[in-house]
Amino acid sequence: MSFDTSTLYLFATMVAGMLGTMLVLFGKQEDIPALKWWGAAYLLGASSVAIWTIGGAALGEPLLLALHALGFVACGMVWNASRIFHGRKPSLPGLFLGAIAWIGTVLAVPSLNPAMRLIVGAAIVAIYAGLTASELWSERRRTMQKRWPAIAVPVAHGCVLALPILLGSLLRPHDETFTSSIWVTAFSIELVLYAIGTVFVIFMLVSDRAVTVHKTAASVDPLSGMLNRRGFSEACNQVIEREAAAGRPVTVMIFDIDHFKGINDRFGHPAGDEILKLFSTVVVSNLRISDLSGRIGGEEFAALLACPLAEGVIVAERVREAFEASNIVCEQGPVDTTVSIGVAGGPAGTELDVLLAAADTALYQAKRSGRNRVEAAAELPLSLENWRRKTAGRAASQRQVPAAT
Repeated sequence: MSFDTSTLYLFATMVAGMLGTMLVLFGKQEDIPALKWWGAAYLLGASSVAIWTIGGAALGEPLLLALHALGFVACGMVWNASRIFHGRKPSLPGLFLGAIAWIGTVLAVPSLNPAMRLIVGAAIVAIYAGLTASELWSERRRTMQKRWPAIAVPVAHGCVLALPILLGSLLRPHDETFTSSIWVTAFSIELVLYAIGTVFVIFMLVSDRAVTVHKTAASVDPLSGMLNRRGFSEACNQVIEREAAAGRPVTVMIFDIDHFKGINDRFGHPAGDEILKLFSTVVVSNLRISDLSGRIGGEEFAALLACPLAEGVIVAERVREAFEASNIVCEQGPVDTTVSIGVAGGPAGTELDVLLAAADTALYQAKRSGRNRVEAAAELPLSLENWRRKTAGRAASQRQVPAAT
């Protein structure tokens, strides 16, 4: 059983049209602009090829030229969809450049034979395929092993487009019918495979993005925008491991906003939330980009710096001074913005729990010494279990004797 040219093209456009409709509907449902662009590109390309296949030469040279140009615009839309998916703005010049190049070439060289037109058209599509592959590769959120389909599909598309023409030119350079027949068959089959493969890649990228969003949501404190306890611990363990391999020490500090319960009671929880946001901004502003910080409790924050203890104490003092100088005033009056900070450092490879335990002990000493101060841990705890017992005992005594913290 054999299929003629029209049957192959119509089947390919039918598949592309159905996939395009699915992408547009899913993009609207999930509010993903890139999916709408991808779907619209499929529909535009399928429509132009379908009209060209059904109408044929009866459409006239100008309309055929315009239909081919729309196909190249569809290729530009696929490339722009990849840009939008990665948070970049669409390139309007790039969207129409392929169509302009096609129309300009045909009008400038009216005597261009069909084989050469195929070469020009394949070159334009191959360039767009290369740009799409480059755009997908530029965001290296995943390893090459997991991201290779996103690169391989458009690259293979560009290669297949040029292959039939090259083979035809090499095997039978003066037989345009041979070149055209190989082109039609290969392009039709490859178009179906490319359409299906691209949809697979699109949904792989969307799934990857969804997983990343969920992981981020599970690791970030929604109020302050900083890492939560879980995210902070995971990130710190990676940094500690990296610094240990280089033999470098790290420093941990714990911040506790003074009298925070009193702020909530006097000014209300909305004001308390604003104080938490303010303090998170102060912390981030006074740390380096490479430093880690997070909100690990109600009014407790923590930070990890890849530096010796002495340098960490200087940074902690800078944070304390900046927060004290905030000068926040509410309707009920001024708000005292002070913070107590415990700092602890250890040799390369010291575990995070050990550093946090030492910093917590130093923080307790800062509270007992009058608050609004920085205390450095004199030594690391010999036993985490003993530290946990002491911490539990302090918490119990604070519940028995109410005091503003």
